[in-house]
Amino acid sequence: MDVYGELVDQYADFGRYAAADSACFGTWAAAVADDADVLAWLGTLPPGKAQPNLVFAAARWHGVPAPGPYDALRDALLGDDGRIRATILERRTQTNEVGRLATLVPAIATLGIVEPVALLEVGPSAGLVLYPDRWSYAWETEDGTVTAGTGLALRCRVRGPAPLPAEPPRVAWRGGVDLHPLDVADADAMAWLTTLVWPEQDARRAQLQQAIEVARADPPDLRTGDLLEELPALVAEASSYGPVVVFHTAVIAYLTDPDRERFHDLMTGLVADGACRWVSNEGKRVLPRVTATGPPVPEERATFVLGVDGRAVAWTHGHGRSMRWLA
Repeated sequence: MDVYGELVDQYADFGRYAAADSACFGTWAAAVADDADVLAWLGTLPPGKAQPNLVFAAARWHGVPAPGPYDALRDALLGDDGRIRATILERRTQTNEVGRLATLVPAIATLGIVEPVALLEVGPSAGLVLYPDRWSYAWETEDGTVTAGTGLALRCRVRGPAPLPAEPPRVAWRGGVDLHPLDVADADAMAWLTTLVWPEQDARRAQLQQAIEVARADPPDLRTGDLLEELPALVAEASSYGPVVVFHTAVIAYLTDPDRERFHDLMTGLVADGACRWVSNEGKRVLPRVTATGPPVPEERATFVLGVDGRAVAWTHGHGRSMRWLA
């Protein structure tokens, strides 16, 4: 889904993608795509602010029941007294899905780094995905379940020859850069993160609460700034702690197309200079040069593309539930 694309396409794409994980959001998004009045209301929002996750979360924040009927969402948006709109303008979709670690950890394993790493996340939100060493993993393969680590298990169905490690990476330093980093001690911010979890997904909500507690016990080093401007200096700073691994997941979609290209060039330059390694996990259209290094993604397939140093290595579920490693 392109958050800067045509609204009809955004909602139709999101509806197809969400239907398998949230019947409510799948129904809502499909209905919006066919509702001229609601599309007109959404069209009054600034570019990038009409995206389904943000609009649906803002409506729920103000009492629209979910799961619930589409008519309740429609009435709330068209009858908005300004509060839903204000929340949309103020808030962001900084979903911190720790389940994605189940797909990121195998990618980090391919780097062959044996010493503790300096883990640097681009767009970390509250930094909840910066703790791969505080979780255990259960990768369900065709030959049985492969496990690693200690702590609450993150489960992922795996197909293909994925390099599943015996242990998660050791982390010497964890930090990141975000235009609006969230403080794990801020109850309001954490309540918003909880609202961003899709309606039927109680297990994700419980997992999020566990992730918040992990981060509160050992807060990450999060900096405020523009990733395109701040990243090189932060990579250099982080290198004093160990080999730097820069990663991001469901973040670069929020950049404009020219800035996505700038980011790709920035990262390939940093990797070429030996400053860091790069693990990306974005929608299939977000970093097209990464996607193009793998087999063609079927148009009907909703997937993220996992990349290592600019090359596609796997197709992944957006919340880390499954992964198909590419041969």
